[in-house]
This record gives sequence, C-alpha cells and structure tokens, in this order.
Amino acid sequence: MIEVIAEPHLTAADEARIAEILRQSFPTDYQGRSFFQQRPHMRLVWREGRVLSHMSLFLRAIRVGDRVVDVIGVGDVATAAEARGRGHATALLDRCKTVANSSRARFVILFGDRALYDRAGFLPAANPFRHCQMVGARTGDIVEGASPFLRVLPLMDAPWPEDEQVDFLGHLF
Repeated sequence: MIEVIAEPHLTAADEARIAEILRQSFPTDYQGRSFFQQRPHMRLVWREGRVLSHMSLFLRAIRVGDRVVDVIGVGDVATAAEARGRGHATALLDRCKTVANSSRARFVILFGDRALYDRAGFLPAANPFRHCQMVGARTGDIVEGASPFLRVLPLMDAPWPEDEQVDFLGHLF
C-alpha cells in the first residue's frame, strides 16, 4: 500500500527503515540519514507492515531561462532488496505523477538513468544548469555543467525549454 507522508509526520521508525533501504541501495554514504543532502517535503512509501520502497519529493521553484517555474524534484528512489522486481518503484512514480498533477508544478525533474524513468514518460534533458554543490551534507561551490542523467516529465502539456539554462536556485534533488 502506498502512503504519502509529509516530512514533519515521518516517524522515527520509518526514518530508520528508510535509512536502511537507502544504505542497501546506494554506494553513496548517507551517514545514516533517510535523505541524501536535504530533507524532502514529503515521502512516498510502499508499506507492507514495514516500508519496502521509498521516494522523496521536493516542491521547488527553479529558473528556466528567464522564467521561475515550480517543479517537483524526485530523489532517493529505493526499494528494499527483498522487495525488488515487484513494481513498487513504478507504483510510486505513478503516485508521484498524481501528486505533481494536483500541485502548482509544471514539471517533474529527477537525475537517473533507469528504464523505469523512461517507461514513466521522463525525457532526457541536455540543458546546461547551475546549482549549489553539496558534498557530505556540506555546502560547496556554485557549479555549472550538464548531466546525461537529467530527466524531465512535463505536466499540463507544458513544453520543456530544451535549450535554456536551468538554475536550480540551490542544491540538486
């Protein structure tokens, strides 16, 4: 069953379980946290007694060219080893799209390179972008670049401006 949890309502038990799933799923050291660099605004979880799959959602304003637009950023997508291959992440992405479509967001943005994201309708975006680098939960430099892992899902039939500079106005997701 999928639950939407606002960050202030995340229990200590769920936070510990999510931290364990992230530790299992990523080579990056999360230092025992249930999030990578910044706390999200909400969590989507698949629960069967305990949390089996997780996704973080961030409601953010970013600059695309000359416009400031609201987006939903997706991060920390992970499934416990014993529950992989059951479609939980696909179901969480579907719920993410429902949440995003009921918000002010015009796009859903993530960084990743999995067929799961392609099947969900995310498109590669080669835009140059700038962001505040964060390393080990410490603020770093403002950096500019591009990434082959940037994916965008347009909402409300809004076309993604492919050639414009993106300023994340902070950290990445």
